[in-house]
Amino acid sequence: MAGLPGAGKSTLLERLYGLRGDEAGPVPVPGGLVIDSRQARNRWAGPLRAVPARVLVPLVNLTHVWWIAREVVRGRSVVAHTRGTWPHLLRVLAWLAGRNGARVHLILIDVAPRTARAGQLARGRVVAPMTFARHCRRWRPLMERARAGAVPPAATVTVLTRAEADALRSIRFG
Repeated sequence: MAGLPGAGKSTLLERLYGLRGDEAGPVPVPGGLVIDSRQARNRWAGPLRAVPARVLVPLVNLTHVWWIAREVVRGRSVVAHTRGTWPHLLRVLAWLAGRNGARVHLILIDVAPRTARAGQLARGRVVAPMTFARHCRRWRPLMERARAGAVPPAATVTVLTRAEADALRSIRFG
């Protein structure tokens, strides 16, 4: 699951899977695991609370990606909040899944940048303006490919508006 920072990915995972936002690791659900980036932030929040953000953010990102990759290698089904603006990450995850005969299915939550920024402000975690601008620049080409019907190497791609994401009732494995 991907979208601009503030698009509603964590909120959707909370609603669909009953996450509380205080989990410090992947959450088992029937048929698989849910891995949200907040879980990695929570994992390191206590032990490394005094570490500067420029050190902590890469560690959180690495932990999050490691958890996803580890479970995909183990053959587990995963619903993960991930960075759609990192195409190399999608390629690696698809390759790892393919080694187990599995495929990557991508859900993109497409919201306008101003809506995503409002989402960041509402949750009190705002991405730096330059970082957000970089996400926006990378998001546009991804959405163009998705609307054209494909985002290789994902087997399928589903684009949701915020309203459609709000109406989504489940993501099933299998």
